[in-house]
Amino acid sequence: MTGWHAALQLDYQRKADRTDVAHVHNGPLRVLKSLYPEGPEICHTVLVHPPSGLVGGDRIDIRLTVNPQAHALITTPGATRFYRTEKGLASQEVVAKVCQNARLEWLPLETIAYNNCQGLNKVCFDIDAGGELIAWDITALGLPTASLPFEQGQLQQHMEIKNIWLERGLLDANDQRLMSGPLGLANHRCTATLVFATGSDMTRDKRDLALSLARDVVSNQTEGVFAGVTSPHPRVVVMRALSPLVEPTQILFRAVWAAWRTGLWEIKNAPPRIWAM
Repeated sequence: MTGWHAALQLDYQRKADRTDVAHVHNGPLRVLKSLYPEGPEICHTVLVHPPSGLVGGDRIDIRLTVNPQAHALITTPGATRFYRTEKGLASQEVVAKVCQNARLEWLPLETIAYNNCQGLNKVCFDIDAGGELIAWDITALGLPTASLPFEQGQLQQHMEIKNIWLERGLLDANDQRLMSGPLGLANHRCTATLVFATGSDMTRDKRDLALSLARDVVSNQTEGVFAGVTSPHPRVVVMRALSPLVEPTQILFRAVWAAWRTGLWEIKNAPPRIWAM
């Protein structure tokens, strides 16, 4: 089955005190805007996919490089939607290179798996020594508040730090042990992962600080969310969360993101303006 292919390549360069971005697109995937609400050092990029969703055979491919000393924050104005399809896989694949002493914040809004979808949501990060990353993946299974449950279909999830860490799974609506079991999603319909990762081993103090900052937020802000944070590797700190709906997890993750920015990077909290719309 053929579908609609959209591709976007982003290249961030540090020039003097400014991070500039060059981009090339093919098909319906664009840079809506690049903004500098924090000053010229950090480029906030908003990506938009005008069709607003994917069906069988559709592909989104994003390739990006954050070159040495550059700092990019990337987000979206709306959710990524995997719609019902009769046949064929719909896919979104992101490959990101974070170069030496560069920083990337990959913060798209949630991914929604509609009933009877067949989707692949894949993101891979390659981080050089001195590079740092904050990234999340927030997935909603169906639309419970609209009485549109996720009862059929599959969503494949893949989140990777090259050669360091890999989280991969198959969310199958027919797998009742996964969807409803106490060792699975326990009837929650939002599952999410937030990562702080570096291209070199963190010092013990830095890793402990990342864990402590996240745990402090969780201890004060967990209404409606089950969340925990661990460090499976000296270069990775991972928070995982489950909630009935997307909104509580978004609130929690944005608070942890702000705490990591302030505590680990000494950068003030500056949420992208698009989040408030």
